[in-house]
Amino acid sequence: MKQNKSAFKWRHYESTIILLCVRLYCRYQLSYRDVEEMMKERGLDVDHSTVFRWVQRYAPEINKRIRQHLKMTGTSYRVDETYIKVGKSCKYLYRAVDKEGNTIEFMLSAKRDVCAAKRFFKKLMRADHRKLPFSISVDKNAAYPDAFTSSQEEKILPRDCTLRRVKYLNNVIEQDHRFIKKKVRASQCFKRFHTAERTLEGIEAVNMMRKGQVKKLAGSDARGQAKFVASLFGIAA
Repeated sequence: MKQNKSAFKWRHYESTIILLCVRLYCRYQLSYRDVEEMMKERGLDVDHSTVFRWVQRYAPEINKRIRQHLKMTGTSYRVDETYIKVGKSCKYLYRAVDKEGNTIEFMLSAKRDVCAAKRFFKKLMRADHRKLPFSISVDKNAAYPDAFTSSQEEKILPRDCTLRRVKYLNNVIEQDHRFIKKKVRASQCFKRFHTAERTLEGIEAVNMMRKGQVKKLAGSDARGQAKFVASLFGIAA
């Protein structure tokens, strides 16, 4: 398979090494210095700041390229938000999964209000691997009913979709938050919103692979996932 050289132009390291570092950082509870040390064990002198730049460049690209390979999700959505520390303040990571726990979409927001919820619903409905929702389950956040009604009036959400505010129905997404939160804690905290947004794209993309959402690829197949990521960039792993 011919390598997509344009994506790695002017890089001083092989594309396979770059993707390995990005995938390790996004998949496991590692800091940038942990990845630097792991590379040194393999005889590669890669600075942690270099790994950071790779993650910022290629994590969003992995998320973008993986979308067309994802299995279709269910019609029962679970929507919730969790706190992500950025600098000295907390931001909000909106996330949606189906009843089986498969990730549908996510969005980092500076605020937690009606406008933010509407933006997330709009982004949610643009996801290529989703089916039209039959129901959307949310928590008791007061912003959701207004955002839901307004989104239906603006034809963002289908008219026959129902909003359910039953706490136990969202247990599946609250449990799913844990993988993201554990990874973020290992990274300590993000300094800037844009940095957090780009990093989370890679974390969520790798999490979808881990959950077996890629077609013909098992969630437990680590070697297969490494080859799949390489193939997204036209590289033979």
